[in-house]
Amino acid sequence: MSDRKIFYRVAVYMAVVSSCLLGFGRSLRAQSSPDTTTTQTAKKKPAVTKKNATKKTSADKSTEAKSTAAKSAPEKSATPQSAPANPAHPSSTKKPTTSIHKKTAGHSAKPASKGDANKHAAYNKPPTTRSIKLTSAFLASAQLRPMAQQLAASRSPASYSGVQVYAQNHPGEGAAAAYLALGHAYALDHRYADASTDFSRAKHSGEALNDYADYLGAQAAIQANHAGDAYPLLDHFAERYPDSIFVATVPALLAQAHLQQSDALGALQVLAPLANTPAGQSVNFRYTLARAYQLVGDAAHAAPIFRNLYATQPFSFEATQSAAQLLAMGQPLSAGERKIHADALFNAKRYGEARSEYDAIGRNNPQLSPADRDALAVYLAVCEFKLKNLSRSDIERLPNNNDDTGALKLYMLAELSRSEDDRVGHDAIIQQMVARYPASRWLEEALYSGGNMYLLKHDAGQTIYHYATLVKLFPNSTYAPSAHWRAAWMNYHTRNYSEAARLMDEQIVRYPGGIEIPAALYWRGRIYEDEEHNFPQAANYYRRLSEVYADYYYANLARQRLSVLKAQPPVAPASALNAAQKAPNPNLIDELPENDVHLIKARLLANAALNEYIGPEIHASPTADQWGTLAQAEIYVSYGEYTRALQFMKHSGISFFTLPMDQVPAIYWRLLFPQPYWKELVANAGENSLDPYLVASLIRQESEFNAGATSPANAYGLMQLLPSVGKAMAKKHGIKHFDTRQLLDPTINLELGTTNLKQVLDRFGGQVEYALAAYNAGDTPVRQWIANNDFKDVPEFVESIPYSETREYVQAILRNREMYRSLYPIR
Repeated sequence: MSDRKIFYRVAVYMAVVSSCLLGFGRSLRAQSSPDTTTTQTAKKKPAVTKKNATKKTSADKSTEAKSTAAKSAPEKSATPQSAPANPAHPSSTKKPTTSIHKKTAGHSAKPASKGDANKHAAYNKPPTTRSIKLTSAFLASAQLRPMAQQLAASRSPASYSGVQVYAQNHPGEGAAAAYLALGHAYALDHRYADASTDFSRAKHSGEALNDYADYLGAQAAIQANHAGDAYPLLDHFAERYPDSIFVATVPALLAQAHLQQSDALGALQVLAPLANTPAGQSVNFRYTLARAYQLVGDAAHAAPIFRNLYATQPFSFEATQSAAQLLAMGQPLSAGERKIHADALFNAKRYGEARSEYDAIGRNNPQLSPADRDALAVYLAVCEFKLKNLSRSDIERLPNNNDDTGALKLYMLAELSRSEDDRVGHDAIIQQMVARYPASRWLEEALYSGGNMYLLKHDAGQTIYHYATLVKLFPNSTYAPSAHWRAAWMNYHTRNYSEAARLMDEQIVRYPGGIEIPAALYWRGRIYEDEEHNFPQAANYYRRLSEVYADYYYANLARQRLSVLKAQPPVAPASALNAAQKAPNPNLIDELPENDVHLIKARLLANAALNEYIGPEIHASPTADQWGTLAQAEIYVSYGEYTRALQFMKHSGISFFTLPMDQVPAIYWRLLFPQPYWKELVANAGENSLDPYLVASLIRQESEFNAGATSPANAYGLMQLLPSVGKAMAKKHGIKHFDTRQLLDPTINLELGTTNLKQVLDRFGGQVEYALAAYNAGDTPVRQWIANNDFKDVPEFVESIPYSETREYVQAILRNREMYRSLYPIR
């Protein structure tokens, strides 16, 4: 590396570290300090002695190659939301931090290969005039970031005033970033004229983000009905800003300006030549093009576009507007088109909107036949049923048709029988549906629902029947992998090992890559080991599981079994193992291209709180596939958003947990398993004789380290404590005048939460798996599961938990604990 480049990079890092923002990456480095804290917002899960065991848990489903076919069962619930993070932090003195890419203790990535070095060289280019200017702008606006982020979040008079004062006191690029932040906030508040003014000020103050100033300024001008002001901002935009992320969307925005000025022909001249290009495929482009055709009187071109948007983008604003424009053109949608739209709303569980649409289709429509009206009555009824507005007598009065609506009526009756615990009536309806409607989607739904019901009722025979029938009749159903696995497991649990073994091998072959495969590999191995005494083949299954799903809960169990079996004579792997193959290695790297203009602009956008553009800006770089995920997560962490970074990593699409730890750079694991509040966490865990890694793992699952998280179940803070639990624990700790809001203080939450966790563990004799299940589902269900079943060992108990969410919750925390232990060994 040249002396000039070394000097440049050192200067950049020193300037960033010396700024009040700590710069990009420093907050992440501070995670290894015990005193690291955070102030983020996030969505999170309810918890702690909550008896409704149907809430969902992330369990890193997106990173564990979770099949889209699988659905939560036996019951469903709304996704919890969280409140804004509590600004309170534990008081502590931060320790000096070291390099962001320094390897974690106890874990190091493999040395880079020659091919990796070549990849790095391809994008680690020397600084350019442009990158130096952007870096200078980033440093000049560094102190703006906390104020801009606060403005974007609250848009209070005080936050507006603070950013305005900053802009006045920091001329140049600092002011430009501040005016962008103000314009963005004004636009969010629908104060478009003010937004337009500040975007203009941004352009006249600096130049680093002029493409944003022009594009967002044009957008604000149009929204303020000053379309004429947008023309000069968009004129020759692609020539002035060839690498801007807005180049593809400028034509549609320019066309909107033309339309606002009653110049439909001008809009057509902009859009028509691009209609068959990639830019012309966006929803906004297509709708604007259709409006332009409509306004020049070319209905023959406008109507098909409107109809296509309505059919293919049913949940978009443009779909609603397309329906209105077709009506205005005298070419209203047909009942069939509206029925397809209503079905899409129903399938998306938007039952209220679907109900309104079904009702509107049939109202005063003379073209409908009596059969059509009967069908609409049934579809309207199922929406009411889903909204819990329909009684048995209402359902029984519905028409008895011999088409799919007849199956739908029976489905509702079956569901009603389930809720009334009328198993005889339920089973009779299922038999009738199998005989009359063997291909109906409503039979598919009824079978899955019935299987879930009998799973909860501990009726193995009926559970297997419902799931197995579903797989037989609907082998390509989205429910099929889950139903097939549950049938296999229930055969295992009832000790029908030969059938269980057959189904488990079939699961591996028929549904490769599904979320059930790790369990199928493990329990098939257990059958080989425990029942067939074929120890070499058992070892083959355990080894394949450990290789393909390296960091999964089941892989840890497999390694435990291998340590018991020890060395076994080699035998040819069973044929089913051929289907269990490793996912492609994503070749993750831990070095960022510090001179990439898109990366620097993304960091600059964070300073101005234009957060929604950070990801698109990063991924506009041609090499972003190799480093974009890391860069975006580091930007979030650099201003304390540990939760947001963690969530982003979880949903990045990278199958982290299929990779051995030493094949993933340590920085990725730190982002996935952060250490906020570590000093307080370890201290409180120690006071309660708890494993600090277990506490950290539970917090990661419960709140993702969002100290301000709340849930619809009224659970608060890091460890998601219910107010009643918090009050009881506060009394135990001698905290007087306890207020529920104190649970949003991470120090108090950790103090009370660890005490509560210790009590839960004690109630279950220290058995971690039982205690975690109770923490999620409540004590009563767990005691019933223990009492009603004959488990050979604790892993069998975990696999038999009938609540999918609770089972995944327990497995995820146990996996997380092993990851934390490996990443951060206590010295």
